[in-house]
Parts: sequence; structure tokens; C-alpha cells
Amino acid sequence: MNHSSNEKEPETIEPLRYLSKTEVATVETELLRDYRFGQQQLIEIWGHACAIAITKAFPLSSLSKKQPTLLVVCGPEQNGSIGLVCARHLRMFEYEPTIFYPKRSAQSLHQDFTIQCEKMDIPFLSYLPTEVQLLNDAYNLVIDAILGPETDQKEVKEPYAGMLVTLKQVKIPIVSVDVPSGWDIDEPAKDGINPEVLISLTAPKKCATGFSGKHFLAGRFLPYDIQKKFELNLPEFPGTECVIEL
Repeated sequence: MNHSSNEKEPETIEPLRYLSKTEVATVETELLRDYRFGQQQLIEIWGHACAIAITKAFPLSSLSKKQPTLLVVCGPEQNGSIGLVCARHLRMFEYEPTIFYPKRSAQSLHQDFTIQCEKMDIPFLSYLPTEVQLLNDAYNLVIDAILGPETDQKEVKEPYAGMLVTLKQVKIPIVSVDVPSGWDIDEPAKDGINPEVLISLTAPKKCATGFSGKHFLAGRFLPYDIQKKFELNLPEFPGTECVIEL
């Protein structure tokens, strides 16, 4: 029998698109304005997907310490709130997160996420020890949810500049949410913290080109029209997964 008539031409797979700071802002504005997503809804989707990515990169059974402790370091804006949501879901997944959130946002949206964590009895640190060994001993890994695409990374102010100095020295793995803190979103960093795992949200950012660690894409909710319009060429997620390793 001749099967050749049924054989499909091999599809050419377009490369995944890495977004600039401006494109990230445009996509988000469209989601909020035209597609009627709420900001709290987006933060929830991303934070949950981040938690799932962390469970894939660091399953409970793989952690070296007796307690499944994690330190989640949260910044003042949206990336920090994604960190709060991520911590809450990790608690549901039986990890033991501790949060360091030095400058709490006055926006009620961000306050809601803080209260949700407090009601889950997740401890908040009052300061970040500069004694790096204390962090190495106490936690299995650090989740960097400090500075996201919404922050001007060139002008990192205190307390974040000092926190980055500390995080550069830790020996335990760092997981960065969306953009490693201190990196310019539009280009790979020369110095700055060096995460072992990067979780890109919605689509990877330009700074992630050539990232050599484990790289996850998290959040599977983008309307197809937006995917087409921005030619994102997102990979096919397996089954019902909301996270894929790139």
C-alpha cells in the first residue's frame, strides 16, 4: 500500500519569541484593557504557575535538608505579589516557605496577597541576614521575586541593592521569577545574581536568551489572538500542564 499521499509536510516550527520591556508592557495592557483580565487574576495565575514550576525543578523528595524550607524574597511591585502567591501555593504543596517582604505596597491588591499568606501562617522575616551562611543553613533554596519587568533595573535602590549583594553570595540555588533581579530586561546580564532556575511568565524576556540554567515557561492562559498578534510562537504544553521546561 502506498501511504505517501497521507504523509504531511514536516511543519516548520517558528522560534519562540523573546519579548522586550516595551512588548511586555503592551501585552499586559491588552490583557487588562481589551481582554478584561484583572490584575489580581493575572498575579494569581502567574504565582500558581511559578509554584508548580518550583515543584518540578525541586520536588520535595529532592531537597537536601530535613525540613522543606524555602525563602521567598518579595519586591515592592507586581513581581513581589507574584512571589506572595507562589509562597501560598507552595505551602499548600507542603513546602515550608518563609517570606521576606521589606517594603510592603500600600495598594489594597498587594495587601490582600500579604494577608492571605499571614492567614496561612507563613512566617515573615523582619530582616534579611547578611550572614550568608545563616541562609545556606536555614533554607533549601531562595525564590527571587524582587524586581520584575515593571522595575527600572538600572537604578536599584536600597534595601534591594543590599539584598542583591547578599543573594549573589548564597550557595543554595536561586529561582528567579520572570527576570533575575538586577538584570536589564532587554539584554543578558554580565553580572548580577546567577539563578539556577528561571521561570519566565507568559513569554520569555530578551534577557533570557542564552540563559544556561533550567528555564521554565509558566502560565498557559494567553488568548490565541494575542499569541498570533505578537507572534509569540509558544511551545506546545504537554497535556493539561501550565508549565513547560524550555
